[in-house]
Amino acid sequence: MKNNYTILGSFILFVLLAAAFPAMAQQGMQYFRPNNKSGVNVFETSKNDTTSFQHLKVKIGGNFEQSYQGLRDQNTAAPMTQAGFTGNVNSLTPLTNGFDLAMANMNIDAQLSDGIRLSLTVYLASRHHEDTWVKGGYVQFDKLLFLHSNWIDKVMKSVTIKVGQFDVDYGDQHFRRTDGGNTIYNPFIENYIMDEFATEIGGEIYYHHKSGLFAMFGITNGELNPTVVAATKIDTATGQPNKYSPAFHGKLGYDKQLNKDMRVRLTGSFYSVHSANSNTLFGGDRTGSHYFYLMENPNVAKGTTISDEVDYSAFSGRYNPGFSEEVNTFMVNLFLKYKGLEFFGTYENAQGRNITEPGTRQATQYATDLLYRFTSRKENFWIGVRYNSVNAAVQGYTTNITINRQVASLGWFVTKNMLLKAEYVNQVYQNYPTTSILNGGNFYGPMLEASIAF
Repeated sequence: MKNNYTILGSFILFVLLAAAFPAMAQQGMQYFRPNNKSGVNVFETSKNDTTSFQHLKVKIGGNFEQSYQGLRDQNTAAPMTQAGFTGNVNSLTPLTNGFDLAMANMNIDAQLSDGIRLSLTVYLASRHHEDTWVKGGYVQFDKLLFLHSNWIDKVMKSVTIKVGQFDVDYGDQHFRRTDGGNTIYNPFIENYIMDEFATEIGGEIYYHHKSGLFAMFGITNGELNPTVVAATKIDTATGQPNKYSPAFHGKLGYDKQLNKDMRVRLTGSFYSVHSANSNTLFGGDRTGSHYFYLMENPNVAKGTTISDEVDYSAFSGRYNPGFSEEVNTFMVNLFLKYKGLEFFGTYENAQGRNITEPGTRQATQYATDLLYRFTSRKENFWIGVRYNSVNAAVQGYTTNITINRQVASLGWFVTKNMLLKAEYVNQVYQNYPTTSILNGGNFYGPMLEASIAF
């Protein structure tokens, strides 16, 4: 009931805010990704902006989603008992059809000055954290007129600077993922199996060339939860007290609308941190999976794991390689759009370790999305398929594990702010030992989701 009360409180808050800011909510933002259908297939904001600055503007928006689940799961794990738990810890939670917990976000955007915009996102209600949490916020500079320099004004026609706590711009998939109540950009209901997403404190600088080429370099603290407390843990690889090194990331890409029908985007990204308090690049989602209670044991307390594997209590269907100490990873993305036909592909190779490991392990991920959007130029409907595969070395395992997912999706933009989705998903777990609850694991079935974004 706690989460339901939070949703009700969120709704009342939005009504009050809408009454207080009836005109402001309609004001346009500069260099801004719309929080509706117009933001689909928008990645980094470009330097092509025709919105003029008049005065301080504030936009208050939100995202709400509700899903209905009809999934089932099964495994072939050997029965096991463990002290502190009742019964077979490798048995699965019995599932039935029903509604999942709703999720909601609040978005506050402010045009502070010409070419200077603030963005703040609040998780009002979610699966992982049921209370209200601030996701993060940043200031984006596309103009620096306050410096009164013609030379800098000319440079800023091609440069964007972002400072704050924000989604690290590693890869292109995070622009298409579901984020709590915000599902409007994702043609599927869930994200990748290995979900690359983290909010960290730092800065990014972009250079955009009129040819379509662009480059980005960023530096962050490498942490979701920053700390000023000195480390006491010993890094097994170095034998020295742990250090909190900065994390570096970058992107090089080409994005061009070749003609009215054809768009091509190709990017390569990297992220690297050699020592961290607790890096969460593959586990930084504070909202949780949109698949509920899959491949989980009903007798295991929330937040507790049976082995050294990832905790699936809030992240059903995902895989976190556990690279909390060191991460070195790169990703290549290809996006092609010809009229209503879209292709989005991902290749990712990650290496890393936790603080108890003397050497690194590897995890690779492949994914392909193929969609067809139709109904003339409005493209209000789509049909699509996704194939997603992860192969990873797990600490303590002698062979790599593999997880494969196939999804078929249907979608309808009822309006540019209202979306309905339906999908059928099938996910298979391979090469897990018989002592793991994921041995012979498989979940499958239909999902429905309705969402609103404004």
